[in-house]
Amino acid sequence: MYQAGPSTDLHGDRHARILAPPETACPDMTDDVDQDGSYDERPSKSARKRQSDDLQALGEALIELSESELDALPLPEQLRDAVVLARRITAHGGLYRQKQYIGKLMRKIDAEPIREALDAKRTRERVEATRFHRIEQWRDRLLREGSEAVAALAAELPHIDSKAIGKLTERARKEQEQSSQKVTPAGRELFRVLRDALSNTAP
Repeated sequence: MYQAGPSTDLHGDRHARILAPPETACPDMTDDVDQDGSYDERPSKSARKRQSDDLQALGEALIELSESELDALPLPEQLRDAVVLARRITAHGGLYRQKQYIGKLMRKIDAEPIREALDAKRTRERVEATRFHRIEQWRDRLLREGSEAVAALAAELPHIDSKAIGKLTERARKEQEQSSQKVTPAGRELFRVLRDALSNTAP
């Protein structure tokens, strides 16, 4: 205890003024601290909250899948039934409660196989989208540049029938000149030919 010199109050009484000792730092007492003051090795409260939110979002993502996509996932029957039911609910309040129930089920199972399956599905979709964009780019270039683009395509893909693609390209270009449609029948056929030619190549 620290003691300062005597002081006089309003009544003239002299007394010793007592000063509190300096504050000392103490650990933040959270839910992760045991009663004896030691920290356990469990995830922190915020980490558990993030994990719970992640599982909730993962469960809600299942609602957007088609029937066949659900069948392809390793879902417990109870969880699958809850997801199917959620897709039929139109009332906002009812759907919210069903989503919360799905999240509760997700926290009771090993969600990693589901997460891995969804990640693989998203990867396939990204690859397919990239491939589709590449086909569109080649078709548009062929229609724009003609024989020069055919030669560039043949240089990149030596296995293609460049003569057949060249003839199809010229037909599609003529149709495009004579039609107000952005994509003509020959243009759609050209897209299919390019899709087959690019199907076994890296996106």
